[in-house]
Amino acid sequence: MKKLFTFLSLLSFTFQFFSQYQVGHTTLTFNDPSRTGGYGSGGGTGRQIQTEVYYPAASSGDNVAVSSGQFPVITFGHGFAMSWDAYTNIWQHYAAKGYILAFPRTEGGLIPGPSHGDFGSDLKLVADKMLVLNTNSSSIFLGKIKQKVILMGHSMGGGATFLGAASNTNIAGVVGLAPAETTPSAIAAAPNVSVPALIFSGSADGVTPPADNHVPIYQGLTSTCKNFSSILGGGHCYYANTNFNCDFGESTSSPNISITREAQQTAMYAILDPWLDFILNDNCEAYNAFQTAMTNTTGTQNQSTCPAAQTVSINANNAVLTASTTGTSYQWFLDGNPISGATAQNFTATQTGNYTVKVTFAYGCTTSAPYTYSTSTTGLEELKNQIYIYPNPTKDVLNLNNINGLTLRIQLKDMSGRTILIKEDKATKISLDIQAITNGNYILVIESPIGNLTQKLIKE
Repeated sequence: MKKLFTFLSLLSFTFQFFSQYQVGHTTLTFNDPSRTGGYGSGGGTGRQIQTEVYYPAASSGDNVAVSSGQFPVITFGHGFAMSWDAYTNIWQHYAAKGYILAFPRTEGGLIPGPSHGDFGSDLKLVADKMLVLNTNSSSIFLGKIKQKVILMGHSMGGGATFLGAASNTNIAGVVGLAPAETTPSAIAAAPNVSVPALIFSGSADGVTPPADNHVPIYQGLTSTCKNFSSILGGGHCYYANTNFNCDFGESTSSPNISITREAQQTAMYAILDPWLDFILNDNCEAYNAFQTAMTNTTGTQNQSTCPAAQTVSINANNAVLTASTTGTSYQWFLDGNPISGATAQNFTATQTGNYTVKVTFAYGCTTSAPYTYSTSTTGLEELKNQIYIYPNPTKDVLNLNNINGLTLRIQLKDMSGRTILIKEDKATKISLDIQAITNGNYILVIESPIGNLTQKLIKE
């Protein structure tokens, strides 16, 4: 296990070192006309929500061009008495990986105390407003924002994310880093959160003790896929960079921290990276990597309600191959290469080789073991000498000369394996009327007492 942790640490370092993007920055002020207060100016009448935005760029700097492509959004809530710049580690790590991070600067004061309810509403509004920028012709984010966003936050901001996520179907997920109980209650809001959720908890956190904060939030969630990662010996403030206010409070309340800040962040990234890749980038393979990280990341104890990866095999009926498990999408491969248009649960093989199928589910995907199909089935050469098929290509009628009057079961299938026509006959000349069939490529499957024959047919 120690070797595995070392590998994960090196892997995390490698990903950071070879990150694809530089980090750009801009400041935006959003406005909620239904409320007052906030922080900043320039967003219009009502509540001002100044937001620091970090994003993938070709060169680092303020207001530089966004890199080509579209990128999902993470809206991040800061902790109590902590400003957005305490989370440099977060935006440097994830903007370089291709995420846009938006940090609202509201509710950062000590006197008067912050409004948790307003902060939750701010996080929700910023998430919505960021997505709209994709169609704003005056924004540097025009055409750059993938329509996927999560709420993420630390401490007070972590609790506020659950306030913003309650009954909110516009977001793809929610992440809490040591989420604190809030007023109104994040614990009470949790049952109204149904999107995928991930909570991190340090077992030595004395600022927001897990039993009173992180655990009841997790237990209240109604998400079909919710996850809880306890970092053993971890603290409250170590998710962020060194910060005087947070670190001072922790020094008086958390005497049992036994790991370094770097080790805690390494464990967090090992689990959070594949989760974000799955939730925001629709990378189905990342779901399996996330489940592996939840099981194997040293120094953590984890819980999950997410469905386990499903097993997929190939059932074969002559040339017709079928994925054994129903999924949301399919892709068939021949000798490791994707077959164009082969995206149904069934596929009719026409070539000798090793066939596999990747099935995608609501959570993750699985690729089957190879199934070897050969056109050299028993009696094939003999059958070829007794049946002559013509014309091919054809426009309206397909003829079969059945020289010895074999009993034949003839099936015409489209390229996804769906049966278009079935006919059984033992006449010496058989005609199939295919005039009404749409032009394209089809598979002719002929079964006989001495063997089976599969042939591609072109309908013009």
